[in-house]
Amino acid sequence: MAHQRQPIKLYLFGYNSLQAAGCNLLSTKSIAGTFASAGEIIWILQTAAFLEVVHGAVGILPSGVWLPFMQWCGRTLFFLVTAREIVQVQDHPSLFITFLAWCLIEIIRYPFYALNTIGACPHWLTYLRYTMFIPLYPMGVLGEMLLLYQAFPYMKEKNIFANFFAVLPFSYYNVVRVVFVMYPFAWIKLYSHMLKQRGSKLGKRQEKKKK
Repeated sequence: MAHQRQPIKLYLFGYNSLQAAGCNLLSTKSIAGTFASAGEIIWILQTAAFLEVVHGAVGILPSGVWLPFMQWCGRTLFFLVTAREIVQVQDHPSLFITFLAWCLIEIIRYPFYALNTIGACPHWLTYLRYTMFIPLYPMGVLGEMLLLYQAFPYMKEKNIFANFFAVLPFSYYNVVRVVFVMYPFAWIKLYSHMLKQRGSKLGKRQEKKKK
């Protein structure tokens, strides 16, 4: 059984290592040049991140499907549709705030996953993984929501995906407005889940120290 798991561990180590290396390649030179310097790399990394939904769906990770899918959809809506399609918002400071938060989160998260796969994760990295999200997640969500709000007029004017929504009684712009209202509630669910995980992961170590 252990031998059967080795290829999966090798694959997960490789996937997380490549994502970590990609995050390290991000070089935001200035607020004005955020999209130009980091946009294409983030597009590749975010597209590849759908594999994390697949990992939960096929059972090679215990993460489940819903939370990874919710996070992937949020970032995809923000980046692949909004920031990539609407050039008028690509120089907004909110994009810089979001990219910075994403980068700092993933530079910790992916090495943590990679080293855990081979049983070599140091405690300090575990501590960072379950602590740094506390300020970084709100920072990222704030940037995402600000950019979506700033994109609304351009989204309506450009009428994104007009052909697809032509047969429906609402537009893509209307869908995004509804998502915008629901966004904080979905984020609170994810944030609460991470806080519970923090108590579980770091609490166990404290109990071991006391024993």
